[in-house]
Amino acid sequence: MTYEPSDRLHLWILTDPARPRAVGELRLVRGNQSVSLRYAPGWLDDGFALSEDLPLIDEEFVPAERNAVAGAVDDARPDRWGERVIRFIDKPPRLSLLEYLYYAGDDRFGALGVSTSAEHYLPRRLGPLPVLAEANQIHELVRRIHDSEPIPPELKRLISPGATMGGARPKALLDIDGEQWVIKFSDGEPADTPLIEHATMTLARKAHIRTASTMAVPLTDGHAIAIKRFDRDRGARRHCLSAAVALRAAAEPFGYPELAQLLRRKGVAQGERYVADMRELFRRMVFNILMDNTDDHEKNHALIVTGRQQYELSPAYDVLPAGQALGLQQMRVGRQDADSTLENALSMSALFSLESDEAAAEVRKVAAVASGWKEHFRACGVTAADIDQYAEQIDRPFLRQQRDAQRPRSPPR
Repeated sequence: MTYEPSDRLHLWILTDPARPRAVGELRLVRGNQSVSLRYAPGWLDDGFALSEDLPLIDEEFVPAERNAVAGAVDDARPDRWGERVIRFIDKPPRLSLLEYLYYAGDDRFGALGVSTSAEHYLPRRLGPLPVLAEANQIHELVRRIHDSEPIPPELKRLISPGATMGGARPKALLDIDGEQWVIKFSDGEPADTPLIEHATMTLARKAHIRTASTMAVPLTDGHAIAIKRFDRDRGARRHCLSAAVALRAAAEPFGYPELAQLLRRKGVAQGERYVADMRELFRRMVFNILMDNTDDHEKNHALIVTGRQQYELSPAYDVLPAGQALGLQQMRVGRQDADSTLENALSMSALFSLESDEAAAEVRKVAAVASGWKEHFRACGVTAADIDQYAEQIDRPFLRQQRDAQRPRSPPR
């Protein structure tokens, strides 16, 4: 089916892909190049608010910002790599935000889908997903895109523009044993960044941080990393919100304490799951500080929306050292704003449902894990040269002294 540019498309939800439901109409707002949403009458009858800034009322929701999409639908757009793929491979006759939403295809993040029809779910479909054995072939296509070389038409299905949200790193989707995984490649860095990410994610698990499942994928040159999708569950799709969308919808600043309080208010109450999520978020923040992950922006945190419209903290993803020695996180940490210090992390620990002594104990545990990063990286196959390169940042005095200060002191003799 050939797509003809239009100022209107239709939003569907596919929590049950066998029974797609029409949600509403998407409209291109030419004045600020944004995309609005108006719920369909059927969705108003028995649907739910996709995010807190999209209440279930008969009104057109128009973003105030330029080049934005209304509420939760903003997470359905492709990331920067996806936009690049669409521009290079698809070459749409028009490149408005509405086109990016359509060309992202049926495998976009979360459970929302974009259709050309209000009566039937007619998305853009790209064909069968590639498999693990085609990883090197996908890597070659990534190189071709970087070098502006043509892509053979029969290979276009190997590159999916709607795989994840946030970021510009080259990526695609894979089918591994019937489940969807995202495969990410290096973006020309001198280090084997995908293997570094795999090592960091598995190290985080030692600090009792739930991460998305990962595997290192050997390539002819270096590695890719495959990350299992947490927004898919045995064929079902899970409605998810990035922290960017959820915090903006709640009119809150982008910060870890604010995200913790959102979990307190909207998290899963059964068994006080929200308390466990708040405390894990604290551990993630501390781990990011100590491992120099300063690319922890609001698109790199997500919430899973349950059937009761309660929020669960998603598994962690995109966790790796930035290697930039910024000394600042991308989200607010504590009373000293985004300063990358444990003192700052502890300054608002009560907002993570932690008493002072409990927070200090969590910091010590995470610091003990982070202190063993070199040994863990070596065990994951990271080269000595790459470890030395990252040690310049992770082991610089600013971070090393913070870690060392958490070591238990020997009792006096």
